[in-house]
Amino acid sequence: MALRCGTCGLPTLHQIPQPLAGLYFHIPFCHRACTYCDFHFSTSLRTKGPVLAAMRKELEARVGELEGASLGSVYFGGGTPGMLSPGELGGLLADVRRLAPVQPDAEITLEANPEDVSAASLDAWQRLGINRVSLGIQSFRDDRLRWMNRSHDAARSHRSIGLVSAAGLRTWTIDLIYGLPGMGLAEWEEQLAIALGHGMPHLSAYCLTVETRTALHHQVAAGRVHLPADGEQAAQFGHLIARMEASGLVQYEISNFGKEGHFAVHNTNYWRGVPYLGIGPAAHSFNGVRRRWNVANNVRYADAVEKGACHWEEETLTPVQQLNERLFTGLRTMWGVGLAELGDRFLQDNAKAIGRYLALDELQVRDGRLMLTPKGRHFADRIASDLFATDDDR
Repeated sequence: MALRCGTCGLPTLHQIPQPLAGLYFHIPFCHRACTYCDFHFSTSLRTKGPVLAAMRKELEARVGELEGASLGSVYFGGGTPGMLSPGELGGLLADVRRLAPVQPDAEITLEANPEDVSAASLDAWQRLGINRVSLGIQSFRDDRLRWMNRSHDAARSHRSIGLVSAAGLRTWTIDLIYGLPGMGLAEWEEQLAIALGHGMPHLSAYCLTVETRTALHHQVAAGRVHLPADGEQAAQFGHLIARMEASGLVQYEISNFGKEGHFAVHNTNYWRGVPYLGIGPAAHSFNGVRRRWNVANNVRYADAVEKGACHWEEETLTPVQQLNERLFTGLRTMWGVGLAELGDRFLQDNAKAIGRYLALDELQVRDGRLMLTPKGRHFADRIASDLFATDDDR
């Protein structure tokens, strides 16, 4: 209940990044509203000053929740964090280093759009300690970018990738979207070929989904936009997996592919259930048992933090909810979930279902871990939900 205020070539387990705590900043500002996006953001910068001041105050008030744990990752997401000035980003990072122990090799990620990238901005970001940039490319076709209401064009995408690639960052990544209206395998292959041609070390690829309260939702509801059939989207997903494998990028999570040494530390730890602290409007936090999320309104957030008032909701997960969440996120990764984590009772209760998925070659058990097979990755959410425990008395 929510409470208000209150041998197959897979990398071995020793290659899983160490579970150090994470810190997430939600920067709720964007140049414009994308057709498909349902994240919290504002296209007005009127509240930027008060929101950033409130974020610094919230961090100082809540850093104790980390219980002295060293930070292995700091992630600036949004929104579009690349819109912030170096001084604004630097102020937040200075507070982090003053208030919490940060590992010398911590991954510090900044999400940015192509229009935010220049040689000067990259130099400034690196001087602040940012060592990973996540570029929101989405498509290399101008007609697609216009339909998405993106602020950049394809030429800007290519220039930004060239700058990021040459900047000397520890690593970088791009986002692409498939399953677009009218998209076929030929177009998707074109997109992947372009991305691989840039020598990217990491790719996040997402199937277009229709979220409520978005422009896309209204377009689909009105019959103006028709998405590809499930089979077509599945074919594009299958082609993505094969193309990345052939190019040496490992599918370490359903939507994420990286070369060895370039897996996202912050997101990997999220999928493994590692605690993280979220700062800013709409930011989520999780300590393994309790989840907390801030109000998704810039004015209300800034005002409440300034007054020391409640600006969040939270829930405490039951043991069964914790188990189901671990199963849901863990199965999305190539490491799966340890049988010891699931427990004897879960394995006994689900022996028949697990056996069925083993026979279908959609699940496998290796090195004491339950994981999806390549075939099973097409059905990750269905398999996990089918195995969910329901007995809250266990």
